[in-house]
Amino acid sequence: MKLFKSSDLIRKSKYISRDLSWLRFNYRVLDQVQDASRGLFDKLKFLAITSSNLDEFFMIRVGSLYNYLDYGKERIDYSGLRELPFRRKLLDFAHRFVNDQSLTYLNELKPNFEKNGFNILKMSDLTELEVKKADGYFKNTVFPLLTPMVYDSYHGFPLMMNQMLIFGVVTRIGNGLAVGLDGEAEKGQERLTFVQIPQNLTRFFELTRKDKVIFVPIEEVVREFLPRLFRNVEILSADLFRISRNGDFTLEESDDIDNDFIKEIQVGLKTRKRGRVVRVEVEPNASPVLMNVLRERWNIDNGNVFVINSLIDLKGLWQIVRHPSFRGRGAKTPASVPPLSLPEGADENLFEYLKHHDVLLHHPYNSIEPMVRLLEQAAVDPHVLGIKQTIYRLADDSRVSAALLKAAENGKHVSVLFEVKARFDEEKNIREGARLEKAGCFVIYGVSKYKTHTKLLMIIRKEGEKVTRYVHIGSGNYNEQTSRLYTDVSLLTTNDVYGHDVSEFFNVITGHSQPDDYEYLITAPKDMRQQLIHLIREEVKHAKKGHESGIVMKMNSLEDKEIIDEFYKAAKAGVPIRFIVRGICCLRPGRPGLSENIEVRSIVGEYLEHTRLFYFHNGGDAKVYAGSADIMVRSFDRRIEALFLIVNPQLRREAINILMMNMMDNQNSYVMREDGAYIRQRPAPGEPVVNVHKDFFKRDEAQLATASPEGLLALLGVQAQRRADVAAALQASEEAEALTVLESMEAKAAEAADEADETFGEGEHDEACEEDATPVGHIDEAAVGAAKA
Repeated sequence: MKLFKSSDLIRKSKYISRDLSWLRFNYRVLDQVQDASRGLFDKLKFLAITSSNLDEFFMIRVGSLYNYLDYGKERIDYSGLRELPFRRKLLDFAHRFVNDQSLTYLNELKPNFEKNGFNILKMSDLTELEVKKADGYFKNTVFPLLTPMVYDSYHGFPLMMNQMLIFGVVTRIGNGLAVGLDGEAEKGQERLTFVQIPQNLTRFFELTRKDKVIFVPIEEVVREFLPRLFRNVEILSADLFRISRNGDFTLEESDDIDNDFIKEIQVGLKTRKRGRVVRVEVEPNASPVLMNVLRERWNIDNGNVFVINSLIDLKGLWQIVRHPSFRGRGAKTPASVPPLSLPEGADENLFEYLKHHDVLLHHPYNSIEPMVRLLEQAAVDPHVLGIKQTIYRLADDSRVSAALLKAAENGKHVSVLFEVKARFDEEKNIREGARLEKAGCFVIYGVSKYKTHTKLLMIIRKEGEKVTRYVHIGSGNYNEQTSRLYTDVSLLTTNDVYGHDVSEFFNVITGHSQPDDYEYLITAPKDMRQQLIHLIREEVKHAKKGHESGIVMKMNSLEDKEIIDEFYKAAKAGVPIRFIVRGICCLRPGRPGLSENIEVRSIVGEYLEHTRLFYFHNGGDAKVYAGSADIMVRSFDRRIEALFLIVNPQLRREAINILMMNMMDNQNSYVMREDGAYIRQRPAPGEPVVNVHKDFFKRDEAQLATASPEGLLALLGVQAQRRADVAAALQASEEAEALTVLESMEAKAAEAADEADETFGEGEHDEACEEDATPVGHIDEAAVGAAKA
């Protein structure tokens, strides 16, 4: 049986590993920290984001992998690797990332703290007065909250909380001076005790030193005064560590999805707190006694142990970023601009305006305010009969929730589907759902077997003899906070076809209706995958007939193998395909004979790209869809999703413009190579600077005028030619360099031959050449390889 190295399998696979692709995404976020154009506080923000991203990655993705490992289930990654080899590859990649993360903090950020008005210091760096203040803080606030938990033959191993800072303290009792609980002296015995630092304490203790703010990590304060927890005991070592537990729990849902279903969610939340440990972050040079116990108790090895040379839990940097002293020091967010399809002042009476016009909102460049205001107007409008809405993630102090409460109090029929499987928001959604239920809303807590991810709002209003349905549907959550940070698109309309489709879809979600078809919606789990495959195959038909064709899609993640295979077939048939994928991309672009016609780029910058837009050229009569779904197995098979067709010509032009601008961006874009790595894009000589995270705050009518199916295809052609020119220039450069290397090596070989002539007789020289010389063909291959490297 032929054995392959894991790197060979990964290279040969026509798919990119989902998890390795995600880690590359986090590298793109880390690249924002290394961007010289950003200020320090923005860099701290992005570094904190990489930390929270990595926490979730270990809890969910690595946790999911351990579900297979711990229960002996087979799993073959997209890269072709089985569970154990893939675990090694994944953790090795994660170790490299964490090392780069620490180096970035230490080498690029820390040296600039002082000049930006703050510093992070240890207790040994404080003045005597500052130490006294820290002492007072420890004595009055911290000490009462600390609970030492000993682990020995009399005490079981304590429960360690997920993602909490913990000290592992090794102590020794000597000379028989100390008396145990049994009243007997205990001599020379080493013990291990754990001290968990409560999460409701701030990450840093703050001090003011003249015009600077001093941040002391909470662990440094605890470490300094730790002896007060261990009276008359010798402390041999005190090492800080932090654990991540498996948070990927699976719910076996019953058909009765009310109280039983909520209880099951709550049980799942408890298991998240007790799930198996998948990562340990620890200070350098930790006690072998501590580490041996942790490895044995949690069944982990060195792959799971991450030695952190900087600061454990970099999420704590948010405390500095948000500190009042540094307010306004981060990047300035421009004021939102009115939607292109909504004249200024029209949102004062949206009911009237929407009777005759559709509106496309593009967040955060357009405010979410029109949607929120429409809902608030509906809550008090005497003509509104009812409101139906799906909710996935709400803002704190949500105006959306407040409007629904007011509507119910005003006697309107309010139906709300709360998705209680929204990861890490489960408890919040259950609480908010209970509030609405108490106010008289009809609340549905999720749908059996599926996670409701679609974003739908419908307001039913009586207008004379007619009932009008006001519909809002989009890609983003009904969350006023994230709408200022995430890019999304959404539609406001009274078009009867959308109203009918959304009404039917609500009946599917809340009841047992199974409509035959929708006119403007594509829905999951019913038939979204097959509908998209049909649209892709239609492009193939156009290409084979010699007609213009093209696919441009923007999404968060591209992972579904069945769809990826269809993209490969379309590319081989001549369909030009462009993807703008923020995060995971399992498709391998640019592979000869498979995907030369496919380009993938990722946009990572000031705002989190959350928009889903799918463009199919359709012989010039373009079809453009937007909505909540990514190209993922979970979106098609395990979620309730909706894509909506943009039929209004003006709004479709706006959507095409969004795609074109994303393709032209050369400030936040990274182009994916065939091997899965990414190269950051910069403007070519003479090329204008395009920054979507700035330019969408301007109403560029000239750019909008070029946004058409013809304009989009022309852009595809220009970019394809530019790539071909760059590739040709690169190849010529490589060949020239390889030839130079080859000539140099041949010259050296000739010199060696001359030397050999002088050293040996004629026969001896021939024998030496046969034994030691490298074949010319091998020299050529090596030279070309060296030139490419």
